[in-house]
Amino acid sequence: MEAYQYPDGSITYPGHPIGPGGEEPVDTVDLSEYTAEVITWTTSTAAPPGVREPNTLAIVEFDVDGEPVRAIGGVTTDDVEIGDEVRPVYVEELREPGAGIREPESQEWDGYRFEPV
Repeated sequence: MEAYQYPDGSITYPGHPIGPGGEEPVDTVDLSEYTAEVITWTTSTAAPPGVREPNTLAIVEFDVDGEPVRAIGGVTTDDVEIGDEVRPVYVEELREPGAGIREPESQEWDGYRFEPV
């Protein structure tokens, strides 16, 4: 979960080549080393092909040395509430590679989900 940090101290996830202040990033931050707070969540019952159903998603906020960084992603459980503390956990397959219209070899299937602490 690599975020980008910019000269003005702001951090974005995902990273962007130009930050909020119009400058290029100067550093990266590995958000998988931090915990976050659930800001809000929802459960999707109509997920894309190959994605588990139901699929609980959350918007979370990391505190990286006083700088807030928000991210959205799947949650490892349906038992989540606003204010819960979560940590990113690596997942080799976020969705089933053969269940889509693109060639499986052309995509990356790994990533992170949020797990309650």
